[in-house]
Amino acid sequence: MAESKLSPPARYDDLKALFINCTLKRSPEPSHTDDLMDVCRAIMKTQGVSVDSERLVDHQIAFGVQPDMTDEGWDRDDWPQIWDKVKAADILVIGTPLWLGEESSVARMLIERLYAQSGQRQENGQFVYYGKTGGCVITGNEDGVKHTAMTLQYALSHIGYVIPPQADVGWIGEIGPGLSYGDEGEGGAPAGRNNAFTQTNATILSWNLMHTARLLKDAGGFPAFGNQDGETMSRQALGHPFWSPKG
Repeated sequence: MAESKLSPPARYDDLKALFINCTLKRSPEPSHTDDLMDVCRAIMKTQGVSVDSERLVDHQIAFGVQPDMTDEGWDRDDWPQIWDKVKAADILVIGTPLWLGEESSVARMLIERLYAQSGQRQENGQFVYYGKTGGCVITGNEDGVKHTAMTLQYALSHIGYVIPPQADVGWIGEIGPGLSYGDEGEGGAPAGRNNAFTQTNATILSWNLMHTARLLKDAGGFPAFGNQDGETMSRQALGHPFWSPKG
């Protein structure tokens, strides 16, 4: 019998994905997190997804929770340039190394700056991140992958992103410290390259993000009922037993 050829259930070539690496290393210094993100980028690119990438430390991002911190007295803030790419992307993937079991300080700054935009509204009254999907890539050689995934995915969900099932992938190697993802392992290959658990989860993460983005785009976004501004909600029968939002 001829081997059956598997084909994806949909096309994904109208989707845009943004990968933001929150490594502490500036380009072109090698980044283990970037190495693992490369797997996800490659999978998406094979399906025609438009993929863009940024290292936050390559830019001067101001601290704060306003859309443009130059309005708050900072001399420079490159965040508005990054924001344009975030707003255009259907898929956001946050990558971070682990330090003492937590995401990097750069990743926390990214969450703060994403939060700064979260009050913006779409034309239908929904918050600006509705209709987008997100996940995370985490590397290190100490414990903290699942804890950090919970932190990042909760933050994304809270501001409006849809989080697919199994939307995280990580590498910690032997707890220890041990080998980082791109360090030379047995046979001279990068340590994480042949790890079945990590590579399987990188594949699942990539496909579930594409599936979710496809579903959201085909549906015209997330349903706009019960999650709009107060004026709109006050005209809807939301089913709440006693509270009526004021317009």
